[in-house]
Amino acid sequence: MVGWIILIIVVLLALWVMAAYNSLVTQKKRVENSWSQIDVQLKRRSDLIPNLVNAVKGYMKFEQDTLEKVMAARAKALGAKDQHERMEAEGEVSGFLGRLLAVVENYPDLKANQNVMKLQEELTNTENKISYSRQFYNDMTMKYNTAIEVFPSNIIANLFKFKAFEFFTIPEEAKETPKVDLNF
Repeated sequence: MVGWIILIIVVLLALWVMAAYNSLVTQKKRVENSWSQIDVQLKRRSDLIPNLVNAVKGYMKFEQDTLEKVMAARAKALGAKDQHERMEAEGEVSGFLGRLLAVVENYPDLKANQNVMKLQEELTNTENKISYSRQFYNDMTMKYNTAIEVFPSNIIANLFKFKAFEFFTIPEEAKETPKVDLNF
């Protein structure tokens, strides 16, 4: 009788370990997938930036510094070696791109240019998708990170060396509101 009780306890424990492990793996894959969705949108934005910069370059002779910062941030993001570095660099791209789009508002000729307007609209749509994807990634990351820290799943997470994911944050300098000067 005691042997059966021990066997049932061992079987239940094994089933719990398998269920907890599979749950953690599933959550980890969701985080990885949500990062992939961000990556798709970041690639789209990266492809659009040179087109926008080239379209506005001739008009914005006094804003070369802004254009150079956008392109430098883009290059830094494309050359990132890991996810953390990529997150930081993409945050900078967002900040500089926001400033560029704000500066475009100072140029009536640019605002009337259909090419620039279309690129600006595509970039705005892409930025919205990136924002949503970042939020989704952070939601999945929070759920996964919580699961590997709470008892009793933290036992399985430690046993199988599950590591926490980093949240996607925006650097402080990218959070600044672009200043638009409407004096011509």
